[in-house]
Amino acid sequence: MSAVGEDARLMAVHSYHLLDAPRPVVLDELTRLAGAVLGTPMATVALIGADREWFAGKTGMPGDGGPRATSFSGRVVDSLEPLVVEDTLTEPRYRTWGSVLGTPNIRFFAGVPLVDEDGHTIGGMCVLDDKPGAAGDRQLDLLRAMAGQAAGHLAALRDRQLLAEVGDELSRAISREEDFVATVSHELRTPVTTIQGYLELLVDNEELAPYRRLIKPIQRNGERLVRMVDHLLAGTRPAGSPLPLLRASTDLIAVAEAAMASCRGQAAQREVPVVIEAGPGPFAVPGDFTRLSQAAEHLVRNAVIFSAEGQTVTIRVSGGTLEVADAGAGIPADELPHVVERFYRGRYARDEAVPGVGLGLSIADRIMRAHDGVLTVRSAGPGRGTVARMTVPK
Repeated sequence: MSAVGEDARLMAVHSYHLLDAPRPVVLDELTRLAGAVLGTPMATVALIGADREWFAGKTGMPGDGGPRATSFSGRVVDSLEPLVVEDTLTEPRYRTWGSVLGTPNIRFFAGVPLVDEDGHTIGGMCVLDDKPGAAGDRQLDLLRAMAGQAAGHLAALRDRQLLAEVGDELSRAISREEDFVATVSHELRTPVTTIQGYLELLVDNEELAPYRRLIKPIQRNGERLVRMVDHLLAGTRPAGSPLPLLRASTDLIAVAEAAMASCRGQAAQREVPVVIEAGPGPFAVPGDFTRLSQAAEHLVRNAVIFSAEGQTVTIRVSGGTLEVADAGAGIPADELPHVVERFYRGRYARDEAVPGVGLGLSIADRIMRAHDGVLTVRSAGPGRGTVARMTVPK
C-alpha cells in the first residue's frame, strides 16, 4: 500500500474515535455470534492503526489489542485478502509470536478484511481458537457478511457522533445512551467474558482434567451472568428511545444458524436437540443481522429451557419468517397476552425456578417492531408446546 493510501486509511480508522474507547456493545455481540457460528472461543472486530491493533469488538480474547507487527488482522489489512491459518505452530511466520507461544495460545485464525463505506480496509473480522482448525467457503462467506455488518455499524456510530456534534438532540440522546451501555457493559460484562476465555483454556488443558468437574459449573454460571447482563442492558432501554438498526440484506438461514449456535451449549447440557428446517425461499430479508440473531436466540433459548430432556426444538425458516417450535411446558391461555411484557414470568417459570429475568420475549418483540415486523407466540396450553414466530416484511 502506498504512503498516501496508508495515510488515508489511518485517517479513516481514527474517524471512528474507538481507539482506547469503550467497545460498542453491538460489536461485542457480533463477535459473540461469529464465535458461536464458526465454533471458536475467540472472535474480534479489530481496527489496525499505524503500529497497533485495537479490538473494537471481542469475545474470549484477553486484553484490548497488541502490536501491529504480530497481529493476524494486520496481515489481513496488508494483503487485502482473507487469511486462514489452520495451525500456527506449523507456520514459520507465526509460530514465534507471543500470542501463539503464550496467552491466548492462538493455534487457528480465520479473518476477512473489514472495509468501511469509503472503501478503506480499516481492520479485520476474525475468529480464533487455541486448537488447530479449518474454515471453508461457507465459513468465510459468513465472516464476510458479518464484516459488512460491522462496517455498517461503525458507519452508523460515526454518523450519530457527527450529528450529535452539530446539535441534533435525538442523536445526542442515542449517543449518551450508547455511551452509558458501552461503559456498563465494559465494567460488568468484559471481566466475566475474559474469565470465560481463560476457563476455555483451562478446560482444554489435559493436565487439569481432574478439575473439570469444578471448572464447568463456573463456566455455566459465567455464561448465565453474561446473558443476564445482556438482557438487562437490552431490555431496560427506555421504551420511547429508538433501537438503532443496520438494515441490509440478511439471510434468515444464517440468522437461524447463529441462534442455534449460541444456544448449543445450553441445549447439549439439557439434552434438547435443536434442528433447522428450511421451507420455500428466498431467505433474504432487509434487516439487521445482529439484532435479528439476538431475537431468534431468545426464542430458541426459551424453547430449550422450557423443554424436557429428549424433546426437540425446531427452527423453521420460510420466506420472511423464522419460527421456533417446541414440545415443552406450553403457556396457559390467560398468560399469553402478557408474555412479551418486560420482566414477566409465568407460573411455570416461577414454580420450577426456570432461569431468566423475563426479558427475552420483550427484547425479541422490540427488535421485531423496530423492523416493522411482528412477533407472535401461540400455545395449545400447558404441556402442549409453544410456537414463536418472527415475521420480517420484505
